[in-house]
Amino acid sequence: MQTSVSNSHQPEEVNNHVHSTYSFSPYSPTQITEAAVEAGLKTVGLMDHDAIAGAPEFLAAARTNGIAATVGCEIRVNLDGTPLEGKRVNNPDEPNIIYIAFHGIPATQFEATDQFLKPIRSARLKRIQAETEKLNAWLQKRHGPTLDFATDVQSCSRAHEGGTITERHICFALAKKIIRHHSTGEALTTYLKEDLGLSPSKKIIQLLQEPSNLHRVYDLLGFLKAELVPHFFIPSGTDECPSARDAATFARSIHAIPAYAYLGDVSESPTGDKRAQTFEDSFLDQLISTLKELGFQAITYMPPRNTRKQLERLQQLCRHHGLMEISGVDINSSRQSFNCPILLDPAFQHLCDAAWALIAHEKYAAQKETFGLFHPENPLINQSLETRVKHYATIGRNINPHQSENLKELL
Repeated sequence: MQTSVSNSHQPEEVNNHVHSTYSFSPYSPTQITEAAVEAGLKTVGLMDHDAIAGAPEFLAAARTNGIAATVGCEIRVNLDGTPLEGKRVNNPDEPNIIYIAFHGIPATQFEATDQFLKPIRSARLKRIQAETEKLNAWLQKRHGPTLDFATDVQSCSRAHEGGTITERHICFALAKKIIRHHSTGEALTTYLKEDLGLSPSKKIIQLLQEPSNLHRVYDLLGFLKAELVPHFFIPSGTDECPSARDAATFARSIHAIPAYAYLGDVSESPTGDKRAQTFEDSFLDQLISTLKELGFQAITYMPPRNTRKQLERLQQLCRHHGLMEISGVDINSSRQSFNCPILLDPAFQHLCDAAWALIAHEKYAAQKETFGLFHPENPLINQSLETRVKHYATIGRNINPHQSENLKELL
């Protein structure tokens, strides 16, 4: 695993956390790669909820479009039996359930990953259908439009192709129906306030009333998700959210990197679908220590949504516990930019290195499992995590995205 390639490179932007139409997004896996190229990203990562089915299309499109690509998936797990049991951590909707990511899934492990995710998707489908019925009861009391689960909700998903259905699908279906019934402009916002009894902010009112707004349905979706989910949400069960320890164990068994998704206390949500709330900052030391004990190997976070003070504290804890730092700005709306200019700051260069390291890790682990970044028999395992990440990043940058056969030379 030697390489003579230089470590010098120009400032770059990466994003490891873009959702596709296989969970919820305006972008197909192919369109993700196209949008990433157009935005000038050097790497891009697929990250669907409870699904891996879009990965083959995504990797093929990335190869065609000449952009380096990494694959992961996002799931929710429970904290039963841990020191954090019952706490609200990084999930605005329910305590004891946290969002995590499997990063760097080798292509040879897609089938095993899908088998792990199938029962999770099945349980979620049943709960989402029950939530739709609960929302309909709430809407009927307010003389609002109701939703047919198959026609309105399921039809805007790719569940029949191995995708999943989320609360966003419910809100998206309702947003489309409300706009269709009440047009746009003042009539729309008046309906939201007077008929549904909701309280859109001045910013939301302005966006919804803007005649040339091409993102209106996604703006309304974000508002409805923030305002309505508490009215129809049904708690998840353990069939939908496995234990954190079991999930981390599975991720390591397929040579993926289990990562906790740090949220941090927020004052304003970049996607417009989360209220200003406090999350894990008040017990962050305990959280990171517990995650390490449970077998997690990384922390993933979104630099634009947190303060420098928050990030410095998190980074210090990651270094102390030997956890890899991975960045990714959650993209699931047409209004969001693929760009993440903060990564051009030298202080965040290690996050760009991490993205390239993931790419090399996936390729390596698919060739030989002991070359996985965290494998106990990795030839570099006695070196520091920082050194390994930089080494893998150098190789990742020199894998030809159009033709990855040169990996054998780098091996």
